[in-house]
Amino acid sequence: MSSQQSVPFDKGVPRFEHGSRVPGWDIPADLTKDPATIPDPATTTVPAELRAEIEAHMALYPETRSATLPALEAAQRLHGWCSPEAIEQVACVMRLTPADLAAVATFYDMLETEPVGRHSVYVCTNISCSLCGADALLAELENAVAEADDGELEFNVRAFECLGACDIAPMASVDGVYVGPLSLEDVPALLADVRAGRPVLPEKQLARKRVADPYANTQDWAGGARSHEAEHTARAGNAEAERTPPKDGSTESSADDRGPDPSDSEGGA
Repeated sequence: MSSQQSVPFDKGVPRFEHGSRVPGWDIPADLTKDPATIPDPATTTVPAELRAEIEAHMALYPETRSATLPALEAAQRLHGWCSPEAIEQVACVMRLTPADLAAVATFYDMLETEPVGRHSVYVCTNISCSLCGADALLAELENAVAEADDGELEFNVRAFECLGACDIAPMASVDGVYVGPLSLEDVPALLADVRAGRPVLPEKQLARKRVADPYANTQDWAGGARSHEAEHTARAGNAEAERTPPKDGSTESSADDRGPDPSDSEGGA
């Protein structure tokens, strides 16, 4: 074994100092409480739209417990976070105990177990983004949000261990939209776009970047050109037409299809 003393991540490695665990993961069970029970539908009020969405997710699985994640996400979307009330409502519909759902909510870090801002800004801080300045970007966003904070929870700015978009490092997910590469100078415009309800930094959105497939570059974000699906449909139609033989059964190509006769070219026989 190496004689070098190990250093705890939260003490000696700056990249891990912000952490990425969900609040509540380390809270032990209170063994003095009575065992949790499934909420009584007669006394638990569940919004109709939430009940309908959860039941629709449950119908997709042979084991209804498999709908736990989308059910909790639906409750979070309605309540703003996985509050005790939200978890109680999901438990009532799914016929589970709140403890079953709390165990899941405290494991997955995109499920919030404390009140947060309604707009999520997840800054990737994994190695590629970190080396490209993600830590400074995160600090700049946190400072900008803190300065503009008027007591209302508007932004949920936090580090995220990996968002899987190293090619646009440093980057962030803003309400689910990937943007990057980001600089410190982009922060005011990013926050302004979110506050105004505009598309966030359109020129830096990953979904709008050109790719190798030419048919994937045809979507007009203003709504004018053919969609990606329409373009592929057109291409498939053309390919089918090329495979379909003439109605008269002839398989011989015309002179026009064959192109010019080589003997007609200069120097031909």
